[in-house]
Amino acid sequence: MGIRWVMATVHSTMGNLNSNSGASSGSHVLVFLRLEGLAAAALAAVFYQRTGASWWVFAALWLTPDLSMLGYLGGPQLGARIYNAIHSYVTPATLAVTAVLLKSPALLPYALIWINHIGVDRMLGYGLKYPDGFGWTHLGKLGGKRAAIVQASLS
Repeated sequence: MGIRWVMATVHSTMGNLNSNSGASSGSHVLVFLRLEGLAAAALAAVFYQRTGASWWVFAALWLTPDLSMLGYLGGPQLGARIYNAIHSYVTPATLAVTAVLLKSPALLPYALIWINHIGVDRMLGYGLKYPDGFGWTHLGKLGGKRAAIVQASLS
């Protein structure tokens, strides 16, 4: 699995953007944003491995940030706010910096799991949400079956 596969995957999944999103003129920006997610996920995994923490903990907690989707039960505006607060790099980065400054290495693996999750989400095209609905993200509109499945699960 090399960089060509990653680029092909990122490029092939770009087709879910509608023509109003500027995909034809700005698709290179979206590719860079997705590659940025890949880089964050990869670095977080490498640093996680260096902490010596259990990969079972990593697997068990990896989907935890997605519990923020429950915010959509309160409507799209509240859902977007909660989802974005949890799926922004700011919160886990703050936790990581706090762990380092307080010399509390036990907190660092949790921050790295969180950063890895966000990075994978970005790489797959799940961006920060607009209050118009779950499918509207800073990486474009989620489309097709993927958006329908997510919308159905939130209904």
